Amino acid sequence: MQKTLTRIDVLKNCKIFTMLAAQAEKEHLSFHTPGHKTSGFDITELSYSDNLSCPQGCILEAEKDIAAILGAHKSFILTDGSTCGVLSMLYAAKTLGVKTVAFPENSHKSIYNGCAALGLTPLPYAAEKADEIPFAPTMSALNKKNASLLEAADALFLTSPDYYGNVADLRGAREWCDEHGKMLLIDGAHGGHLHFDKNLYAGSVADMWVDGVHKSLPAFTQGAVVSARTERLAAALQKGVDIFRTTSPSYPIMASVEYAVKYPRNEILEKSVFAFAQKEKRVFLREDWTKLFVLFGENAFKVSQDLETKGIYAEFCDGKGILFYLSPATKTEDFERLKDAIEQFLKQYPYSIKKELESVPAPVVLDKNVETEWVKLEDAVAKTCANNCGLFPPCTPLIFAGEQVTKEKITLLQKANNVFGLCEGKILVLKK
Repeated sequence: MQKTLTRIDVLKNCKIFTMLAAQAEKEHLSFHTPGHKTSGFDITELSYSDNLSCPQGCILEAEKDIAAILGAHKSFILTDGSTCGVLSMLYAAKTLGVKTVAFPENSHKSIYNGCAALGLTPLPYAAEKADEIPFAPTMSALNKKNASLLEAADALFLTSPDYYGNVADLRGAREWCDEHGKMLLIDGAHGGHLHFDKNLYAGSVADMWVDGVHKSLPAFTQGAVVSARTERLAAALQKGVDIFRTTSPSYPIMASVEYAVKYPRNEILEKSVFAFAQKEKRVFLREDWTKLFVLFGENAFKVSQDLETKGIYAEFCDGKGILFYLSPATKTEDFERLKDAIEQFLKQYPYSIKKELESVPAPVVLDKNVETEWVKLEDAVAKTCANNCGLFPPCTPLIFAGEQVTKEKITLLQKANNVFGLCEGKILVLKK
């Protein structure tokens, strides 16, 4: 039978928390930052607390433990989220000779921003959908459709798992990169929990990868880890981390990152989630058990709102379906409550899944000198978008710069609770 570890069991094995807890027992008059002056766990770099920028004590030991668990040569704790890790990886790759980066067009906006900020040439390729949601093609299929683009790239940047739980063809990508002399970078922001299964874990194949542990493990928001698999890569990554990581890291976040990586697997919950998904045709569960996607079609936003009246808040609604995030820390009774609610709404809102393969056109690169203007969403239909924008989350572009704006996508932006790339309800388009 699976042993249930308590929160205290895990904390006892956490170096940073142990340091903080020991000091909390002592008198501590704060005449240092932060300004709230309550001391306790939220402190700064002091004589006893170690220093994330140059760790020599408990933080160093925590990072060593994390690297051992994740299978890395070296891992760096981040308190700035996975975006910091993505930027650090791209910087490291550039210092090692990478000039062009190929990646799927439905990647997180940080890869687009990172390439722009660092002067790397982005080579986004078209994504595909099956059963109305994105899927991860095999490396062989990807190479057949994008051979010339991939050949022109110095590095391949993948997202695995993606926001819908698709795990990339990790082994195929590793073999292809080795065969063609390419660097393999992976945004594993949504897959920190997958280190339990090396067949699904980005760190089992990537040269450098990021784990956004706060997304799928019990860490505070912004807690993440970026790792490298060799000493040479780690040295380059260290420079990137030094540039992009804050010099005022949160000790509670650091402690929670170590705690989250050391948190035990919840196999009982995993089996329950897979069993539920097999039972319901409109409930999609890819390789990653923490991402439960349920299709409701045009009623998706309505169902999302109705769920909130029941106190159930999903990760996001993409206009056709609702994505629910779980984690090893999800309580069994909470999952049962979610199942009951999903089953109720599946009966209330029938929907026929469109069984077809959809190709999404690759984004167009705009001339930097074109004139642009901000217009109201309803006035943008048929105009050319000049700035990537979309729903937040998942923070992947819904409308790309260079793409013609459609009424359907404008409607999604108007219905969504949160978006990115817009400004006060306006969208940037090419000026006629």
